[in-house]
Amino acid sequence: MRRLVVLIVVVVLLLLAGGVTALVLRGDETTPDASKPSSSQPSTSTPSSRTADGADRPPSPALADFYSQRVRWQRCQGEFECATLEVPLDYDDPDGRSIDLALLKVPAADPQQRVGSLVVNPGGPGQPGTSYAAQAGLVFRDPLLDSFDIVGFDPRGTGDSAPVDCLSDQALDDYVAADPDPDTAAERRELVGLAAAMVRGCAQRSGSLAAHVSTVEAARDMDVLRAALRESKLDYFGASYGTELGATYAELFPDRVGRFVLDGAVDLSIGFRELALEQAAGFETALRAYVQDCVDNDDSCVLGDSLEQGLTRISNFLDQVDARPLSTSSDRELQVGNAFYGIVLPLYVRDYWFLLSNALGDAFEGDGSTLLQLSDLYNSRGPAGYTDNSREAFVAISCVDDPSGIPPGRVPAAIPAFEKASPTFGGVFAWGLIGCRGSELAPAKPLEVDGSGAAPIVVIGTTRDPATPYEWAESLADQLGSGVLVSRDGDGHTGYNAGNDCVDDAVHAYLIDGTVPDDGLSC
Repeated sequence: MRRLVVLIVVVVLLLLAGGVTALVLRGDETTPDASKPSSSQPSTSTPSSRTADGADRPPSPALADFYSQRVRWQRCQGEFECATLEVPLDYDDPDGRSIDLALLKVPAADPQQRVGSLVVNPGGPGQPGTSYAAQAGLVFRDPLLDSFDIVGFDPRGTGDSAPVDCLSDQALDDYVAADPDPDTAAERRELVGLAAAMVRGCAQRSGSLAAHVSTVEAARDMDVLRAALRESKLDYFGASYGTELGATYAELFPDRVGRFVLDGAVDLSIGFRELALEQAAGFETALRAYVQDCVDNDDSCVLGDSLEQGLTRISNFLDQVDARPLSTSSDRELQVGNAFYGIVLPLYVRDYWFLLSNALGDAFEGDGSTLLQLSDLYNSRGPAGYTDNSREAFVAISCVDDPSGIPPGRVPAAIPAFEKASPTFGGVFAWGLIGCRGSELAPAKPLEVDGSGAAPIVVIGTTRDPATPYEWAESLADQLGSGVLVSRDGDGHTGYNAGNDCVDDAVHAYLIDGTVPDDGLSC
């Protein structure tokens, strides 16, 4: 993979919704199916207080039919509303094939306070935005739920929006379970072969669709959505990779930027090697914070009595699972790739570090069940198979956006720098540098982003964010001509609704009232 999968916030939120075991047993029942409305009665959005004539003006006459659409909402999954949006597969050929994007809306709880529509994206790339919107009651606090229709969409190639397909479920199981830090020639051949099969499979199994899932095309889809919602400006909340999508939109449509919050920012100014190296350091920082908290505050900490002892035990454990996979309560074993993802997932939310302690305690006793469940949550796998195509979409989107990669033979020379940044996970990130080698997809045209002419864009960074290091938020805020940096001192991925009222109040005041926070606000 080009870089470590950025865990989408909605996956962690599913943990909040009912616990690991319940979610694994329920599979995808927690995710509404935007393609299956429960009522055939259509509805339309209440006009926003900021809707103006010209909202559906297309950027070119050839796109007029797409921009003149109106979203016809239908009740689905209880109180939600679902719809589809038609967009061209290829914006250079708008008269050619079109695809439908899945939409899901959570209507504003207080129509009298309604500001408009807030389009949201959870990141990835590859995670379905309809699932994110469906979890709005957990993702967002009451002031936003009262004031906005929360609108999620599955970006092209993901979820129910013309999903790409790259591997069979069995091959994807093998891909996830393989040793991400191979230490034998056989393991290296296996990892390289699986990565190549994934990249080739996207083009072979998805055809022309796989060449049209770029971030730029998804950003253009967002402008069609804005027009269909009858909003003259787009209000947007993007997390993790969603910040890259939002910044790309700001570059393409600066005059259509309304109130934008980019939380857990991606640095768009550096290459994939630098991204991987800095992310490796971010996960090491998060792991060390978790271990230190365990040894300091948990009398029954399974990791030992010191930071170094705990880190050593985790490293040794991964080596042991590599040599001898653990049994689980299912018919699948916990292999080392699964163990890695199971360890990584709880690092995203400090309040869920206890899940990692419980999982490691079981695993040290020979039971890999809980770590396997955590790995499955990370990779959107249910008991009967994968509940969405997020892992495959991640690869397809990443490889169209940036097909960079280095030959496998050059990886060993890169490992020392990565192990310096992350003694525990450095090898995993170094092997991720093989990236999209062998991709048959033509890369999207690179886009330099500064968002010149856009309204103020709030960028949030968290000081010990494992997946999107704080320095990335500083960089993105600086790259954007109208960027405003808000900093949260804390652990976990993203800063909004993470227990910091200073951040939350700033976001609410900005999105609801238009009050721009002070650049450099420290929370």
